[in-house]
Amino acid sequence: MQNESDDVIARRAFMKKAVALVGATSALATQSGAANAQAANAPATSGRKGTVYTGDVIQGKKVISALDVDDLERGKTHKLYFQGVQMPTGQDWYVSVIVVHGAKPGKRVALISGVHGDEMSPVHTIHSVISQLDPAQMSGTVLAVLDVSRPALEAMERRWPNTALGTGLIDINREWPGNENGASAPSRHAGLLFNRLLRPNTDYAIDFHTGTTGMDLTSFNLVRMELPEPRAMAELFPIKQIFDNPAYPTLLANAFINVGIPAITPEIGSARVFDFDMIPSFVEGTLNVLKRYNIVSGPMGRTGRDVGTFVGNSGHSVMSTHGGFVELLVKLNEKVKAGQKVAIQRNTFGEVVAEYTTEVAGEVTGRRTDATAEPRIPLVMILYQSAARENPEDYSE
Repeated sequence: MQNESDDVIARRAFMKKAVALVGATSALATQSGAANAQAANAPATSGRKGTVYTGDVIQGKKVISALDVDDLERGKTHKLYFQGVQMPTGQDWYVSVIVVHGAKPGKRVALISGVHGDEMSPVHTIHSVISQLDPAQMSGTVLAVLDVSRPALEAMERRWPNTALGTGLIDINREWPGNENGASAPSRHAGLLFNRLLRPNTDYAIDFHTGTTGMDLTSFNLVRMELPEPRAMAELFPIKQIFDNPAYPTLLANAFINVGIPAITPEIGSARVFDFDMIPSFVEGTLNVLKRYNIVSGPMGRTGRDVGTFVGNSGHSVMSTHGGFVELLVKLNEKVKAGQKVAIQRNTFGEVVAEYTTEVAGEVTGRRTDATAEPRIPLVMILYQSAARENPEDYSE
C-alpha cells in the first residue's frame, strides 16, 4: 500500500504526463493550421444539406441561412441574402449573394469581394463579370458573394468593428475558416459563410482584394505557385505581377486550399475607389478562368504571357523610422536596384530627417499614398525573387 509521499509523487508524475500530452496535442493542432480548425467545427455542420430559407424577404430578395446551388432552377440568375452573424441588438448581418446557375451541370466558381470593407474595385469587377454571363448558355455555376464584411463596408473600414469586449477592429481575413461558436463576431460570421455558403458550393475560388486605405498597389495575384491549379488560374490574368507566397495561414484563399479547393487572391490597386484602369484586366482574367473550366465558351482573352507578368516570391517593405512628411521617389511597377533611394522624409521645418533605400532588387508593388507617416509605417513594398520565400513586414492583402 502506498504511503502519502508515494501518492504525491505518483500524482505529480501523472500530471507531468498529462501536461506533456496536452502540449503535444496543442503543438499538433497548431501545425495542422486552418484545416484542423475547420474540422473542429464539422460536427455542427457536416450533416446539414440543402438550401434553408428563413422565411424573410428583404427588398424582394429571399433570405437563406444555408445554400445548395443544386436546389435552384437552372438557366437563371438568382439573387439572395445570406443570413450571417447577429448584431449586438439581435438583428442579423446579411450578405448579398448572386447565383448564376447554368442550364447544364458543370464546375462551380466562387467570386468573392468585401472581405475588407474598404475594397471597392472587387465589387465592380464582379458586377462586370456577372453582367456578361448568360445562364441559359452556361454549364456550371458562378457564385458571387459581394459584401462579406457588411459592418466594415458600411463604415468604409478595412476591419470589422467588433463590440464583444469593448469596441475593437478585427481583420476577418485573419479568421478563416472561422468558427460558428467562436469568441468574436467576425470568427462566427466567417464560420457561417464558409460552412454553409462557400465551401459546399465551390470547386474553384477567386477572392478579390485591394490595398489597404493609405496604400496603393499595382495589379497582381497573390497565389501559391507550387499548386498546379492556383498557378494555372493566376496565369490567366493579363496583369502586371504575381506574388508567389502563401502570406498568412488564415486568409480565405488558404482556407479553401486546406479543404481541397484551388483559390487565388487578386489585388486591384487602391482602396476606397473604382480603379477603371485595372478593373478590365481582372474581368478579362476572370472570364478566362470561367472558360478554362468550361462554364462559358469562347476564345481566351489576353493572359499573363501576353503582358509579361513579373513573378516574385518575396516582399520587402521599406518601413519609416521617423514621423514626418514623405516624398516617394519611385512609382508602381518601377524596377529598382538594391541600395536605391526610394523615399525622403522631412519634418515640419523642411529638414530631412530620414532617407530610405531598398535592400533588394525587384519591382515596386506597393507604396504609401498618405503624405505623412509615423514610425513603423510601410512606405514602399518591393516584390522580388528569393531562394527562400519571405513575406513582407506588415503586408496588407
